Amino acid sequence: MTAQTGKTVLEVRGLSVAFPGRKGETTAISNVSFDLKLGQTTCFVGESGSGKSVTARAVLNIVEPAVIKAGAINLVDVEAGQRIELSGLNPDGAEIRAVRGARIAMIFQEPMSSLSPVHTIGEQIIEAILLHQDVDTATARDRAIEALRAVQIKNPEEAIDRYPFEYSGGMRQRAMIAMALGCEPDILIADEPTTALDVTTQAEILRLLKGLQESHGMAVMFITHDMGVVAEIADQVVVMLHGSVVETGEVDQVFHAPAHAYTKKLLKASMGLDEAAHGRAGVASGEVLIETHNLSLSFPSKKKLLRKPGSGVQALDEVSVELRRGEILGIVGESGSGKTTLARVLMGRFRPQVGQAIYHTRDGVAKDLTDPATFRDGQVYREMRMIFQDPYGSLNPRMTVQQIIGEPLLVNGLLKGAALRDRVGELLERVGLPASAMERYPHAFSGGQRQRIGIARAIALDPRVIIADEATSALDGSIRAQILDLLLDLRTELDLSILFIAHDIGVVRYFCDRVAVMHKGRVVETGTAVQICDAPQDPYTQRLISAVPIPDPRKRHLVA
Repeated sequence: MTAQTGKTVLEVRGLSVAFPGRKGETTAISNVSFDLKLGQTTCFVGESGSGKSVTARAVLNIVEPAVIKAGAINLVDVEAGQRIELSGLNPDGAEIRAVRGARIAMIFQEPMSSLSPVHTIGEQIIEAILLHQDVDTATARDRAIEALRAVQIKNPEEAIDRYPFEYSGGMRQRAMIAMALGCEPDILIADEPTTALDVTTQAEILRLLKGLQESHGMAVMFITHDMGVVAEIADQVVVMLHGSVVETGEVDQVFHAPAHAYTKKLLKASMGLDEAAHGRAGVASGEVLIETHNLSLSFPSKKKLLRKPGSGVQALDEVSVELRRGEILGIVGESGSGKTTLARVLMGRFRPQVGQAIYHTRDGVAKDLTDPATFRDGQVYREMRMIFQDPYGSLNPRMTVQQIIGEPLLVNGLLKGAALRDRVGELLERVGLPASAMERYPHAFSGGQRQRIGIARAIALDPRVIIADEATSALDGSIRAQILDLLLDLRTELDLSILFIAHDIGVVRYFCDRVAVMHKGRVVETGTAVQICDAPQDPYTQRLISAVPIPDPRKRHLVA
């Protein structure tokens, strides 16, 4: 197939998709046109709700309950010179099912929810191969092992019989890629495949996809909101806004000579996070609010045949950090480095076996956060609040916004009735939402708006410390920048200290004053954000920084 590189394998012309509703149809995408070429990667970028994923699903004719209202989707057989008009096929028919997986494959953002938890990885890959290829089970198993080997999973002969929960996040994504490539498709659709991964794992997956594309010669339709990823892997870029394509072009042209104002906005947001927060030094005082001393916590491993007794997982290993008044301290590292475990210790969810974590309250009393009695009087809960990673899962869908934000005030007996309603209105306006929004439910808001609601809930009790656990990782670029700027403003207005847990180095560089780098439960380096990002000392920190994609196609270094 590599001899066919550059030839068009998919033509989309004037595609429109709409969702039916009680008050008429809602247009999801309108008059979308593009081509996919063998051996090339076309990146689709835009904010959440711009129509990227709907466009990808329309290619496979899996948009139900929506319907394709207009346009043509032609799959081209390059060697035979024939075309299959996909949009006209029965979505449940044999013809389109023969295309899905065999000619066009798709990998998704969250592999854990895309893989069956009750079947082994091998069973799922073998099923896909048997469905589309005329081979016996033994041959399919051999091909599945080769697919796992191709995506660089170690010991594929053993890994094939493991379940998804036994794989790390990066390994599960590799398994999804192996399943997608098992039938050697012409087109691979990748819908936000690296968003949930830390930077080093993301770099590995990007290199893997690029290498597989070069060896297989397939066309890749890559959906993302990370302009750094686009700069690293794209040949062509399609920019979408409100369901329409506003700009297309080669990656260098889109980055260095963008034509549309929205493209310029996306680039500005990505470039902004690449700039250090110079001038913020000195915001923090010398007063220490939280200090940890040699925190160590290990989780016992589940009983398993032939496993040595007493073996376990060392989640925290002699962790010592300080958070000062008015400071934003970033905690960074790969998945499994101990970042979230540290946050849970500070909030009283886990008790370490060794070490101390001390919080100095507003009235000057030192509280031991490792002692369950600390949280019984509610003072620490009022002064230390959390913002969570998932703006969808962290809000109760059965409660109105007024109930969600007002609950901490009501539970602590601070306000009720009209006074509570007025306070909720003030909090909403402080985070950039109208007071009238309090009557609505979470499903009526976008991801960025839901995170603003979570922030309003966190600041309702006038806390001194906010612990933000990956609070912006689920948001697209421009919305993420807005949330970061909001938190910076609140830090100044409310004299907040923020412990900011993240795996996105660009966000940490922009947002934090100091940074502590964690690796395998240990703090390996601490310093200012500028020093950590520009002159890292520890080899692990150097590897972490080098894995960050640069939002400039002329500076590719991950897949070059």
